[in-house]
Amino acid sequence: MSVTHSDYKDIVASAANRCKDSGGRLTVKREEILKVLLASKIPLSAYEVLDLYKEQTQESMPPMSVYRILEFLEQQQLIHRLGSQNKFIACSHIRQDCDHQVSQFLICRKCHSVKEVNIAQALVKELNEQVKEADYKLLSPQLELDCICSTCLKEERLKEEDLKE
Repeated sequence: MSVTHSDYKDIVASAANRCKDSGGRLTVKREEILKVLLASKIPLSAYEVLDLYKEQTQESMPPMSVYRILEFLEQQQLIHRLGSQNKFIACSHIRQDCDHQVSQFLICRKCHSVKEVNIAQALVKELNEQVKEADYKLLSPQLELDCICSTCLKEERLKEEDLKE
């Protein structure tokens, strides 16, 4: 999720309220880390977040602090951790004051862009039932799907057409 500079004020205010409502606080460093993820068009590793934080603030921070901040932001449902990549991305529903639904992430294998879409509760329930029938326990209903975005798909088709000519 990439946002403009003018959006930051509204998003940060909403994020601060969400943290306050749950008994937490959006500190300056937490806000800066959130801004790094908001500005990114692709998921970032903790070390990529740390590098961008240093670049933007001219301050260093221990990696463990970044991990703690990312964990806090994830608990507040402001960001998501993509387990398949061990990277983080800002929640696309960050401005909404509604209960967070189960998300599925469409991850482009070419450009690494990510689109977050909600999963129908009936699908989550069915998935959970199938997991139970297999004698397993579902730890997270979050799905991460390997995809190709429409932009990359168009580029592939253009390359194919050029090769045919």
